[in-house]
Amino acid sequence: MKEYNKELAKKQSLKSIVLILAAGVSACGDGSSSGGGTDVVPPTSSTPPPSPPSSTTCSLVNRQNFAASVLNEWYLFPETLPSALDPAAYTSVQAYINALTATARGQGRDRYFTYVTSIQEENAYYASGATAGFGVRLAYQGSRIFVIEAFEGAPALAAGIDRGTEILAIGTNTSNLVSVADILATQGSAGISSALGPNTVGTSRVLRISDASGARNITVAKADYNIDPLSSRYGVKVIDNGGGQRVGYINMRTFISTADNQLRTAFADFRAQGITNFVIDFRYNGGGLVSTAEVMGDLLAGNRFSSDIFSVTRFRASKASNNETKRFAPQTQSVSPVRIAFIATGATASASELVMASFVPYLGVNAALIGSNSYGKPVGQIALDLTACDDRIRVVAFAKENAAGQGDYYSGLAGTMRSTCAAADDITRPLGDPQEASLRTALDFIAGRSCTAIVVGQSAQSASTRTERRVLPVPENANTAQRDVSGSF
Repeated sequence: MKEYNKELAKKQSLKSIVLILAAGVSACGDGSSSGGGTDVVPPTSSTPPPSPPSSTTCSLVNRQNFAASVLNEWYLFPETLPSALDPAAYTSVQAYINALTATARGQGRDRYFTYVTSIQEENAYYASGATAGFGVRLAYQGSRIFVIEAFEGAPALAAGIDRGTEILAIGTNTSNLVSVADILATQGSAGISSALGPNTVGTSRVLRISDASGARNITVAKADYNIDPLSSRYGVKVIDNGGGQRVGYINMRTFISTADNQLRTAFADFRAQGITNFVIDFRYNGGGLVSTAEVMGDLLAGNRFSSDIFSVTRFRASKASNNETKRFAPQTQSVSPVRIAFIATGATASASELVMASFVPYLGVNAALIGSNSYGKPVGQIALDLTACDDRIRVVAFAKENAAGQGDYYSGLAGTMRSTCAAADDITRPLGDPQEASLRTALDFIAGRSCTAIVVGQSAQSASTRTERRVLPVPENANTAQRDVSGSF
């Protein structure tokens, strides 16, 4: 997640610091979601950010030293950092960061959540969802690759590729198509990322696909597009759940600032219709801005008091002056939920988990986790910039917990939510279809029907889930959208 606190910004001028909570998983991670975040958030400390390298050049060693200085001052788990680590042994800034954070990663507390990214690219994404690519989310199951979502206004959907399409082979032309099965067998999921090419406008690929219309070859080129956080096709719906019960449905792809007004409009309509039961579909949501998570929390807080705690933010001991308690602030558009069903998968992380966990103390068994266990990221990052080099260091610096003090859900939220219902992610049906398995199960929960609980001990990263369809991991050269919008290419 990432958060911008305007009141704190007035007090300080640490413009380079950004609070976030999103799941940053690299290609060498475990195949789950990833994330970043934006919104500038200066902590309340009067300590200035680390000084940039003395050299004005962007040499590798200077960039590595800047990253190390950020971690040494802000890292949430300072006891895990090596006392000394020579950067000369590492060929990139990220490789050095990965080495610095190896101990916390081994403990499951920083699964590649600390990373270096581009300032310009990240700012563009968080302002408008701007990115480049084909505009799809991909998942793999055994030796097969499927499209699990296609974004409006992007090349893939315009070419006829949508949820449920299987990609059979990839090539730069029809004469050099290589089967997906062969790529996965010889190179793993990283081979798919490589075969799809760099994230540059104009990169073209021939894809052999199969869908309801049969198998065929299509050519599609990567282009600039904006990811709409709430789909124009299925992002907001009112669903008839039988017996006169109407349910408000929100499918939220990512937490970026353009979602704020869309959410206000959606909840104002739900409120006007007197809707009190909701399905919030976070199934692939890898996180984003804390500020947008707080907006969503406030819009679901019509029956909360302004004294009720949404979340608590805790920094390391030396930065405890930055700790903060966020209380609900009901809005004119806020609804008063009786029941909320949150749909999740192993790709659900960070800001989306924050929203879910924050309602457990208040709704209890009437807030449910539907689908499968979430990823497990109860920590967030701040960001410090080395502007001359377009380097932004995202460093895990704080932990989040709810009003009941629940925050260590590194193995996912199945053990925190008091109600859970297992369900498949049915890609044979469109998102938002009431007969899709996860949404059908969510509607059954809303209606008070029984279900099979999610296995609490089975984390989103466990080996026991490896045979299931899983969102493709973030590639090594991931852009910001790929970190937050799980499986996007």
